[in-house]
Amino acid sequence: MLCPNGEIIMDLGLANKRILIVGASKGIGRGIAIGFARENCNIVAVARTASLLEEVKAEALTGGAASFECVVRDIMTCDTRAFARELLDKYGVFDVVVHNVGGSLISRDHLGGADEWNYALKFNATAAIDMNSVLIPPMVERGKGKVIHMSSISAVMLRGNPLYASAKAFLNAYVTTVGRQLAPTGVTLCAVMPGAVAFEGSYWDNFIKQGHPRVNDFLRHHQAIDRFGTPEEVANVVLFLAGDTASFMPAAIIPVDGANM
Repeated sequence: MLCPNGEIIMDLGLANKRILIVGASKGIGRGIAIGFARENCNIVAVARTASLLEEVKAEALTGGAASFECVVRDIMTCDTRAFARELLDKYGVFDVVVHNVGGSLISRDHLGGADEWNYALKFNATAAIDMNSVLIPPMVERGKGKVIHMSSISAVMLRGNPLYASAKAFLNAYVTTVGRQLAPTGVTLCAVMPGAVAFEGSYWDNFIKQGHPRVNDFLRHHQAIDRFGTPEEVANVVLFLAGDTASFMPAAIIPVDGANM
C-alpha cells in the first residue's frame, strides 16, 4: 500500500492477483480499482457505462495495474449466475471479488409492495449473492479466496431509506452466517460499511456545491469526525481485507464511517 508521499508502508501480497470488481466506474468503486492498480493487480472491472470504465482503465494502467479488462454489464437486467460463469470461463478463478453494487436511490415508500422491496434487496444484496453461488465454489476447491461486499452503516443505524437499510441489514446477516460457514475452507467472506462519503457527482457533493444548510446540519449531528469520507479511505480498508494481512478476519464487517452518530 502506498502513502500519499509514495512510501511503501505494507506489503499486502496482492501483486499479480486476479481481482474482480463489480461496480468499478465511479466513486468508491473507482477508488477501489485505483487502489488495486497501485498493488500491481490484474483487474477485471464491471460497470454499466463503457466510457467511464475506459477512464478508470487509463488511470489504473498508469497507476501500476498489471492488466485491466473492462466488462460492460448491468447486473440488474442480466442473468447474474450466467454472467458469473461467463467471467470464470474467460478469466479463471478470481483471487479477490469485490461487490461494490447497490445504493439508496430506490423506492422510499416504506409501505410499498413486494416488487419495490425485492428490487432494493436485489440491488443491494441478492444480485451479488447470486454471483457468489458461482464464483465461490471454485475458490473453496482451491482452498483460498477473498470476497468483499460493500454494505452500509445504514444496516446498523437503521436510519434513512427503510428499503435500503433493510437490504443492507440482510446483506450483513448473509456475510456473518455464510462467512462463518466458509471460514474453515480458506475462503474469507467479509464486508465494509461506509458512512457518508462525498465524491464528484455524489449525493453529498451536490449539496456541498449548492451550499445547502443540510450539509452542516448533518456533519454537526451525525459525523463525529466533522467531515465526509473519501472513496480512497474506504478503498484502503477494502485492500487491507483483500490482502494476506487480514487472514484472521472471516465474516468481519468493518465500519468506515467517521464515527457516525
